[in-house]
Amino acid sequence: MSAARLSIDLDAIATNWRRLARLCDGETGATIKANAYGLGVVPVAQRLAAEGARTFFVALAEEGAAVRQAVGAGPRIFVFSGHMHGDTQLLRNLDLIPLLNSPDQLVRHSEMARGRPCGIQLDTGMNRLGMEPGEWSAVRDLVMALEPALVMSHLACADEPAHPFNATQRQTFADMTAGISAPRSLAATGGILLGRDYHFDLTRPGIGLYGGAPYDQAVPVVTVSLPVIQTRTVMAGETVGYGNAWVAQADTQVATVAAGYADGVHRALSKGMQLWAGDIPCPVVGRVSMDLITVDVSALKTVPPMLELLNTHQRIDALAENAGTIGYEILTSLGMRYNRRYAGAST
Repeated sequence: MSAARLSIDLDAIATNWRRLARLCDGETGATIKANAYGLGVVPVAQRLAAEGARTFFVALAEEGAAVRQAVGAGPRIFVFSGHMHGDTQLLRNLDLIPLLNSPDQLVRHSEMARGRPCGIQLDTGMNRLGMEPGEWSAVRDLVMALEPALVMSHLACADEPAHPFNATQRQTFADMTAGISAPRSLAATGGILLGRDYHFDLTRPGIGLYGGAPYDQAVPVVTVSLPVIQTRTVMAGETVGYGNAWVAQADTQVATVAAGYADGVHRALSKGMQLWAGDIPCPVVGRVSMDLITVDVSALKTVPPMLELLNTHQRIDALAENAGTIGYEILTSLGMRYNRRYAGAST
């Protein structure tokens, strides 16, 4: 088998959801946009539904189709992008709930989906999505007459607990929603960890479900194993890979494994990344190329059939830090060439 293997522990995802839910007094939903952060929205949604999740969040109406098929009728599916042109039939047929972001979307929904449920997204300072305070003030009474299923906003700096903008956004959200009867939501994973003042009626964890920061107590979810294609001795003074980027300082055993930037292993990881054989780290040598990575395996008595890129020794955020990015990008970049294996699937 030449394809790399991506192993996904659905029970670990369920455990992370359950533990985050215990921190909250209200309902805990689950954010499963971008194909459940690249891990497979159907098995992830089914496992979370089996665990008790009844509210899901996706980025686009099109993403909601796979979720609805996975979880069936009943659970709520909110769409962050709101009611876009061309979404009406999809929203209606699949019973999706758009989170309206602007007065224009409010008009579109009122005219084209009258009587269908909706939610509202407010901008409390992130300047990305949602109605700004002036817009909200102008349409608030009209919106509340629609009995929105949810009024939400999003924190910009929740992964930095001491950042003063967290409290600023929380207060803005509280002021903008004072006196309303609709359920409110402000916190994703980082917001949950800021404490109950940020939880309101519904939380919507995302990255924490999949083993990423800022939820340091998360159970690891993903293992990535890369097949060894070939092993050779590189003599002192010889080079490895494109551009002669690495020169052997001594005779070195080098293994070539089947993965590369086409599989989401960023080229920026060429320097400083390690693969693992059990508890033994094996440094990458040379440049990560499209399909291949070369690794110094001199420390191994026997080279195993596979070396691990992600495991308990090297989790997604450690890899992300080495690449100068974030765990979200590592997960969502994992390509479709992996042989995906799921443990703990719901029945």
